[in-house]
Amino acid sequence: MAKRLFVSIDLDGLEDAIESVQDRFDGVSGLRLTDPEQAHVTLQFLGDTDPDRVTDIVAALETAVEDSGVAPFEVEFGGLGVFPSLSYISVVWVGVRDGHGDAELTALQEAVENRTVATGFDPEDHEFTPHATIARMDHAGGKETVQDAVQDDDPDVGCLQVEEIRLKESELGPDGPTYRTVDSVSL
Repeated sequence: MAKRLFVSIDLDGLEDAIESVQDRFDGVSGLRLTDPEQAHVTLQFLGDTDPDRVTDIVAALETAVEDSGVAPFEVEFGGLGVFPSLSYISVVWVGVRDGHGDAELTALQEAVENRTVATGFDPEDHEFTPHATIARMDHAGGKETVQDAVQDDDPDVGCLQVEEIRLKESELGPDGPTYRTVDSVSL
């Protein structure tokens, strides 16, 4: 049975800070908060994948890390944003402060995408914006509250020492996805 896979950097240790940012959205109509314990930056979504390919994927990720030239680094998370736009919101996220890990994340993402595409996966269909999703908007009931927060608030989430990338499995359930680490590759 195929596994739904993606490559990420998990925000281990920042759960309380993410929850604190989410508190400003508590009870907002149409907004579904994500589990802070599952917060991550997606480097590449691989989709439904034959489990027999995991070994090859991990080898590709090891090569990608070498290709990127990125050693362990620190990332500073903060600020709010949305996808696809303020007028039509589907995702609310916390971002990465400019000059505080964004270049390393981008280098890793490009290397991972190059290697996974070379093994037969599809490239992302949008430009990489380093972020961690904190909520999803199911309907526009509370859109103005979200718009105001994104335009007026600049919360600090904290710093994270990135030492590995992870191959994750996403299992969809009635309460949303649950993520499990399949393997990890050290920087």
